[in-house]
Amino acid sequence: MGVTDPAGPVMDRDEVDRALARLGAEHEAIETSLLALQDHAGRRLLEGAELTGTTRERWTTADASISLLWAYFDAYTDALRSAREIRSRRRWSSREDLVELTELLRGESVTVAGSATATANAPTLLSAAGRLSERFSLAALVDRMNELYATSLDMVVTADAVWSALPARIDLLAAELQRTRTLAHSVGVRPGEHPAGDDLERITRTLTRLREDVVSDPLTFWIPAQGSSAPGGGRPDTAVYDREARALEEVRREIDAVLTVRQDAEARLIRLRDVLSRADRTLAEARTARGEVLAKIAATEVPVVSGPPTALQEQLATAAEYRRQAQWHRLSPLLESLEQKAEDELLRARESLTAVTAPLAVRAELRGRLDAYKAKVARHGLAEDPFLIERYDAARRMLWSAPCDLRVAEQAVLRYQQAAAEALRAPRVPHQSGPEDRRGPGA
Repeated sequence: MGVTDPAGPVMDRDEVDRALARLGAEHEAIETSLLALQDHAGRRLLEGAELTGTTRERWTTADASISLLWAYFDAYTDALRSAREIRSRRRWSSREDLVELTELLRGESVTVAGSATATANAPTLLSAAGRLSERFSLAALVDRMNELYATSLDMVVTADAVWSALPARIDLLAAELQRTRTLAHSVGVRPGEHPAGDDLERITRTLTRLREDVVSDPLTFWIPAQGSSAPGGGRPDTAVYDREARALEEVRREIDAVLTVRQDAEARLIRLRDVLSRADRTLAEARTARGEVLAKIAATEVPVVSGPPTALQEQLATAAEYRRQAQWHRLSPLLESLEQKAEDELLRARESLTAVTAPLAVRAELRGRLDAYKAKVARHGLAEDPFLIERYDAARRMLWSAPCDLRVAEQAVLRYQQAAAEALRAPRVPHQSGPEDRRGPGA
């Protein structure tokens, strides 16, 4: 090892044998990797695809890198073969052989000649600008091949990952979209006539464009993993696909709602007619009650009762026409609106009836209160009290006469209540014949 040459100390036979064994193992590993890259499905797809954008640029570089890889590998193979031939000349290598082997195994003894096209398209960092050949040591050549292989494999694996993940999913979603379009057409959901039909057209255009972009430029749909240096580290970008999948799901729910309308439209129309009929009957009852109140109750403001809304009846007729023409997409929102309006109309009719009959309810309450106090007075043996009888008769005449002044009648009932309360509190005189006259002198 004391003798040196430009490659460094001359290797002895053991060092040469160990170096050849290591280089032979590296050669086998590199060959296996290159063959796997050559047969990779992603590489074959890249070779036959009409690429655009970022993918086209990177594949041009990667393709040139792969060509350089094979050129480097051939040079590496030739150098290893030459070294093995020198070592096999004799069992005990001479000094001249060892010097030659040292230069071959450690020095820049490998010259790689590449084509002008491959050299021009290769990464500038990995190719000597303006040069058609390079010189390497075997170790440097291995490092160079490792760099080229890593970048080339990353590009191939990334493109293959996107192509494996997105186009098939887009095709499945497109098939579901076609089924939804057919179903939508059957229930009248068409572009320009229903928002869901417009959404289906937009989703169709987006998916078509998305698939074209994914096939021609897959690298734009890749999200690299942060901090990862492994080839293919990351995941496909499915943001656009996921958005359109959600949009299609919303359209499907809308179509389902329209289908539900088609199934129960007749029952809902019957319920609507019933609700509106009840509202009309309630309003008719309120109008009749208003006339009764005006005839029986004096000095009372009675609210006016409006007639049945003709607009709701017209909309109901329109809904029935939509059903006959199977225009379910138009019938669905109209039914929902009509159902709410019909319930509101029934509530308004009931409130109107309540407001109109309120004076009659007040009169009925006063009558009930008067009779209740009379029964209470009778239970305490004061039914024949002339003063109470007079007060009762006065209140009764007012409540049972027409028209009835509720304010005056209420005061008469209050006077009877007060008189009855006083009579019930007054001490009873034993063996008193006849009721006491509490009207006072000159009554």
